[in-house]
Amino acid sequence: MTITKEEILAAHHFRHATKEFDPNKTVSDEDFRFILETGRLSPSSFSAEPWRFVVVQNEQLLNKIKDVSYGAASKLPEASHFIIILSRTAQDMRYDSAYQLEQQSKAVPKERLSRHLEIYEEFQRNDFKLLEHDRFLTDWGIKQTYIPLANMMTAAALIGIDSCPIEGFDIETMNRILEEEGLLEDGHFTISVMLAFGYRKKEPGPRIRRPFDDVVKWVK
Repeated sequence: MTITKEEILAAHHFRHATKEFDPNKTVSDEDFRFILETGRLSPSSFSAEPWRFVVVQNEQLLNKIKDVSYGAASKLPEASHFIIILSRTAQDMRYDSAYQLEQQSKAVPKERLSRHLEIYEEFQRNDFKLLEHDRFLTDWGIKQTYIPLANMMTAAALIGIDSCPIEGFDIETMNRILEEEGLLEDGHFTISVMLAFGYRKKEPGPRIRRPFDDVVKWVK
């Protein structure tokens, strides 16, 4: 399949943070699986893949989220699909954790693994100083989840599906609810961001963006 630059830009102009979804329109299973696959295929630093996509279909859980998340309240239950993106916490993001050792052994040939792990430690310890506090490692994982977040929103826009990223929630409250549901696996995961998909109820207002020459600076 060939897609033109004009089509890609058109999708980015089409995409907006949809505030109201049409409750009478549903994203097909095929289209939604396509969106999820673009998230799964996203790149991550050192092949860490710290994310998990929780597709919430349970009405009771959706209502709990709606009650404590002002960002999601206006999207539920009108949105067709609702995702919570989780991120692995510090205990899984350390270079020498069981999870990372498994990930690295899959990504790197055995004869290079030892040296690769030394580089990984150097990166975390000295380059980015991630080992100074567990919060730094957790935030590093959370930061990476925004790559599949963006990819899924763009993929949706390319096939005419609307989306809205949601950060309007209290992290501790949401984590408590998710832990009660058994979704955080005893602290191995934390909530990162949420994402709603569906079809817009009305057309958005004018898009406001800073000028190209203000955003882009050329260093020669």
